[in-house]
Amino acid sequence: MSQPILMTVDDDPAVSRSVARDLRRRYGKDYRVIRADSGADALDALREIKLRGDAVAAILADYRMPQMDGISFLEQAMDLFPHARRALLTAYADTDAAIQAINVVDVDHYLLKPWDPPEEKLYPVVDALVEAWRTVGDRSVEDIKVVGHRWSSPSYHVRDFLARNSVPYRWYSVDDAEACRLLDAAGATAADIPVLITADGTVLRQPSGAEIADAVGLSTRPAQEFYDLVVVGGGPAGLGAAVYGASEGLRTVLVERKATGGQAGQSSRIENYLGFPDGVSGAQLTDRARRQAQKFGAEVLTARDVVGLEARGSARVITFGDGTEIAAHAVVLASGVSYRALEADGVAELTGRGVFYGSAATEAPECHGEHVYIVGGANSAGQAAVFFSKHARAVTILIRGESLEVSMSHYLIEQIAAIGNIQVRTRTTVLKAHGADHLEALTVCENGVTETVETGHLFIFIGAAPRTDWLGEDLLRDDHGFVRTGPDLLTEGRRPPGWPLDRDPHYLESSIPGVFVAGDVRAQSVKRVASAVGEGAMAVTLVHRYLEEQ
Repeated sequence: MSQPILMTVDDDPAVSRSVARDLRRRYGKDYRVIRADSGADALDALREIKLRGDAVAAILADYRMPQMDGISFLEQAMDLFPHARRALLTAYADTDAAIQAINVVDVDHYLLKPWDPPEEKLYPVVDALVEAWRTVGDRSVEDIKVVGHRWSSPSYHVRDFLARNSVPYRWYSVDDAEACRLLDAAGATAADIPVLITADGTVLRQPSGAEIADAVGLSTRPAQEFYDLVVVGGGPAGLGAAVYGASEGLRTVLVERKATGGQAGQSSRIENYLGFPDGVSGAQLTDRARRQAQKFGAEVLTARDVVGLEARGSARVITFGDGTEIAAHAVVLASGVSYRALEADGVAELTGRGVFYGSAATEAPECHGEHVYIVGGANSAGQAAVFFSKHARAVTILIRGESLEVSMSHYLIEQIAAIGNIQVRTRTTVLKAHGADHLEALTVCENGVTETVETGHLFIFIGAAPRTDWLGEDLLRDDHGFVRTGPDLLTEGRRPPGWPLDRDPHYLESSIPGVFVAGDVRAQSVKRVASAVGEGAMAVTLVHRYLEEQ
């Protein structure tokens, strides 16, 4: 197989030669560097590469080019090589315009010209691009096949699990002839869907998350019985704790019930996270964080439900849903929150069949030409509205309050106001979801006036319910189920009942010594990605302090 390709596109011959020279100097041994002088020429080259069956690892395109600018080119290049990583080359004067334009295409980085010295300004960016590409590569999406029904909730959950764990797959609707042939070859029927077929021909009927994880090679079983640190939850806080714990020499294992990233991992674009001026998708951010944790030696277990936590002497023991256990010197709880259920007739019955909690990015292609409704007024709802506005004919945000200003960041409000096919309806609630086998309409109430609107897609982003039902009574929580920590555990200066140590709880420490809490699940926490990552890192510092006391 020929070497994967690094492509550079720039209409300035001097710049084109310069970037190609610098790329060959660093990557010429492992990659083939090709260059084009225009977007049209580059697309012709990419089509030829596609026909030859070669792989494209990364594309660097100039922002300002005649006839076809870098954004337009990258949009079309994505259709040919969707897994290729993308960077935009721009002059300093065009930075703001480039950042705004980047929202149109899921670009990984932008690079300022000139990039001298390349060791500091070019190579670190390209290193990140090729590392990300190597993780996913151009693996055939036909390796894993899923046969299901578009309006089947179990089928949706299989697709969502694979997508959120960055596992490529090909989807076959049970109504298609090819799907029928696959089911026949697998010895299955339509009654067995969803059916998952692996590359080696293994057939899974109506598989659970754990069965899928095992089949596609995700790690589900711990390598050891005892660790220095167990992190429960793979959102930003848990990933932050895993990165800092493992990098500082702690034997660390992260346990996640579905997929790393949590709610943040479902965000189509996070634009207020430090260090990413052009924004970053939640999937990209959390994928990098997971790979970073694993690089430092952290284990990541997927599709494992944690159902118990207890102190046994100096050990902190985690119990899984299958009854097995692992123990550690310390635990960081970072189990996050889930969206609250929308209390309206028909919603529960149609969940996964047109009604979805979170952004459900796998549904984007199905929204083409449709009118999509979003319930919620926080950042996650706004990010979803911007994302779906690129696919749907129209997007309507429904909120109970007077305006978005109370709960949404200013930059998102400005973006939404500038997008012509997004409408915001205030003082509006959903009363009922209608549909037989899938969502067909909603009954909404705006300022006391009831109306029924046709739609096949409703995405819900309301409230935050902590995942703490599995915790025992020894771990104190507030009235809403969030875990209390540090000063919040003290009552008129008195330590919590049963506290065994001759000191107050550390800032992020729970009512069980050695059990720390980070991120959204913690009472009084700031519900932002940056603060969650910071708490995960801070929790590891406190873990070290706790271990020194033992």
